[in-house]
Amino acid sequence: MAKVQVLNVAVLDNPSPFGNPFQFEVTFECMEDLPEDLEWKIIYVGSAESEEHGQTLDSVLVGPDPAGRPMFVFQVILL
Repeated sequence: MAKVQVLNVAVLDNPSPFGNPFQFEVTFECMEDLPEDLEWKIIYVGSAESEEHGQTLDSVLVGPDPAGRPMFVFQVILL
């Protein structure tokens, strides 16, 4: 059984003016206390055929997390 389950990812401020950051509200469930940070990434998928064209836009460490349903807003600013 997984220790973490993603429950919801909501796109905020959609549609958004050009130049505004991408914002995602992420809700997940921890089945037990997690003493280590979790790494979350926003990845642009350039092609469904190959991982070669994917780009990591941003990553963030979240934690440590107690058992329960934490939520955070992940904001990506593209330059």
